[in-house]
Amino acid sequence: MRRFLPDTFTMLLLAAVLLASVLPVTGGAQVWMALATKLAIALLFFLHGARLSRDVVIAGLLHWRLHGVILFVTFAIFPLLGLAAGLMLPSSLPAALYTGLLFLCVLPSTVQSSIAFTSMAGGNVPAAICAASASNILGMFLTPLLVGLLLSASGGGGFSMTALKQILLQLLAPFILGQILQPWIGDWIRARKKLLAPIDRGSILMVVYLAFSSAVVEGLWRTLSLQDLGIVAIVDVVLLATVLAVTMFGSRFLGFSREDEITITFCGSKKSLASGVPMAGAIFAGQSVGAIVLPLMLFHQIQLMVCALIAQRYARNA
Repeated sequence: MRRFLPDTFTMLLLAAVLLASVLPVTGGAQVWMALATKLAIALLFFLHGARLSRDVVIAGLLHWRLHGVILFVTFAIFPLLGLAAGLMLPSSLPAALYTGLLFLCVLPSTVQSSIAFTSMAGGNVPAAICAASASNILGMFLTPLLVGLLLSASGGGGFSMTALKQILLQLLAPFILGQILQPWIGDWIRARKKLLAPIDRGSILMVVYLAFSSAVVEGLWRTLSLQDLGIVAIVDVVLLATVLAVTMFGSRFLGFSREDEITITFCGSKKSLASGVPMAGAIFAGQSVGAIVLPLMLFHQIQLMVCALIAQRYARNA
């Protein structure tokens, strides 16, 4: 029964949303909160860069065919499904939620949960580490580009060079610095995974609280209904089910081994909350970021529950 319950992080996300709904940060406190959040996100991506071993990168890159499939699903099939969903969604769905669905579809894969589920199921863990990491690095460039393309195709705005520069400065620059220092501090950071874990979750909670504070002040809960949220949840489920089928059966059709099939299934079907929330703040600055990240937050919990079941089934059938 516990597998169907929200995990601790999801409960903390809900608590951040509730806190922002009753006690949103405003005025001068919001300025300082925004600065602290940017610093926390920069530290998060610095640690990601410092954790990633060069040996893992080299070993994973040799399996280029597997990585090509995962990247194609993440940055091509998912966005096409997002556009298709837009053709079937009712016109009454608020624009911010539909923008959030499109944004969800162009995000990179998760890192930690993709690796964890791949390991649990008995998949190719080194390839999963490399694939998920490569997806996030490329996502810093591809996500803002694809957002511009999809919004243009759906009648929204276009690509913003300012957003790309902000993402590269806030996310990529700390990541590269971490990679540069990795030979000296990588072992120390990897040995203190539990000690540094709060930085991962804490930075995301800060971004969510800040984004929803601004959205609540702008009247978020007066413009969204339970029906809107229900439609988004259904679309999230359909998106995940479709991509899981594509990755699972597509990898078998292409002749991949069972271990590689597991890696493709979990790395190709996931979307990163850790990368998505700060990217949303940069790409959609001045817009209702709280509403835009709602589809991603729902997708996050759905993918965790469903992939946990699939990983356990793979493990039983090993």
